[in-house]
Amino acid sequence: MPEHTTASRLQISGLCFLLQILTIILFAVFVRYSPESSPGPCSQQLNCSWRNQDSGFQHPRFRDVHLQALLGFGLLVAFLGRYGPGSVAISILVVAFAIQWAVLIQGFSYFFLNGKIYVGAQSMVSADFCTAAILISTGAILGRVNPVQMLLLTLLGVTLFTLNEYILLSLMGVSDSGGSLTVHTFGAYFGLMVSRILHQPHMDKRKEQQDTGHQPDVFAVVGTIYLWIFWPSFTSATTVHDNAEPWVVLNTYFSLVASTLASFVLLPVLYEESTLRMVQIQDATLAGMAVMGMAGEMLVTPFGALIVGFLAGLIPPLGFRFLTPVLCSRLKIQDTCGVHNVHGLPGILGALLGMLLTALATADAYGGRLELVFPLVAQGSRTATDQVLCQLCALPVTLLLATLGGSLTG
Repeated sequence: MPEHTTASRLQISGLCFLLQILTIILFAVFVRYSPESSPGPCSQQLNCSWRNQDSGFQHPRFRDVHLQALLGFGLLVAFLGRYGPGSVAISILVVAFAIQWAVLIQGFSYFFLNGKIYVGAQSMVSADFCTAAILISTGAILGRVNPVQMLLLTLLGVTLFTLNEYILLSLMGVSDSGGSLTVHTFGAYFGLMVSRILHQPHMDKRKEQQDTGHQPDVFAVVGTIYLWIFWPSFTSATTVHDNAEPWVVLNTYFSLVASTLASFVLLPVLYEESTLRMVQIQDATLAGMAVMGMAGEMLVTPFGALIVGFLAGLIPPLGFRFLTPVLCSRLKIQDTCGVHNVHGLPGILGALLGMLLTALATADAYGGRLELVFPLVAQGSRTATDQVLCQLCALPVTLLLATLGGSLTG
C-alpha cells in the first residue's frame, strides 16, 4: 500500500509537470495579447465563437464568470461528506489546467490569425465556459477516479467541448449564449458516459454518502449563494450589448426564484424529512439556471420565465426519486452528484424551449434585438424556418458527440 501511494503521488506530480511544460511551450509559440486596435478581443478577421463582441467588455464581467466557474462549481461538488474537501481540491486542479488547455484549443478554432492565437477577456470567458462544462462532467464520476484520470478527462473533454461548440455556434449558427447545450447538456452526458464505462459493480451495493453533517451543508449554502449572485453574469457574459443584456439577467432571475419555490412545493411530498436540506435547494437552483442558457436572451416574457423555471425546479426532486435508481440499476450509470437531473435534463428542456421561441421569433416582436439573437435571420441569409431546424438539430448533435466522446474517454 505505501508503494502504491508513492507511485500515485509521483504519477500526478509527473503528469502535472509535463502538462504545464507543454502548455508553456505552446503559449510561447502561439499565444499573444489581442491587438489593441481590434474592436474587441476578436478582430473582424478572426473566426469568433461568440457572436456579440463589444469594445465595452469590462473586467468585472470576466471576474464574475471566473468566480462562478471556480467557487460556484467548486463548492457545489463538496456536499458529499466522503469527498467534500478533496473534491474542492480536485475542482481547482481541473480549473487550473482546463483554462490553459481551453485557451489553446479554442484559440486554434476561433482566435487564430497569422499563425498566432490572440487572447483577451472574451477568450478567457470562453475558456471559463469550457471549464464549467468539464466541472459538470467530473460531478458524475467524483470519488471513483484519481487526479491523474481527472486530468486526462480534462484533456480530452476540453477538445471535444470545443469541437461541439464550433459545430453548433460557428457552423450551424445556433443561438446558445448561456450554454444550455454546449455547457450543461454536453457536460452532463459526457460525464455520464465516462461513468458508464468506468462502472464498478460493487458500488451498486453501497449507497453514496451524502453527509447530512454541518460541513457539507455549509459548502452547499456558500455555493448556492454564489449561484444567486454570479450566475446572471455567467449567462449574460456573451450578450455584452447594453440593449441585449437585461433580458438575459431578468429571465435568469425569474427562472431562479421559481425553481427554488418548486423545490419547496415538491420535496415535502416526496420525502418524509421534516426540513429540507440545502443540497436539495442547490439542485433546484442549478436546474432553473441551466434551463435559461439558450432561451435567456430570447423573448421568454417574465411570466414565461417563471413557468419554465418552476418546471425546471421540479426535475431534480423527481429525477433523484425515480430516475437515478433506474440509471444505476438498469443502465449501470453511477451519477455521484446527480448531473443528469441537475444539468442534463434541464439543459435539454432549455434547448427545446429555445427551439420553440425561435419558431415564434419575428422582427416585430424583437425589433433591433433580432440581429443580436438571430443575426443570420436578421441579415436575410437564413429563413426563420432554417434557424428552427438548426436549433432542433443542435440537440442530437450535442448528445451524439457527448456520448461518443464520453465512451472513448472512459
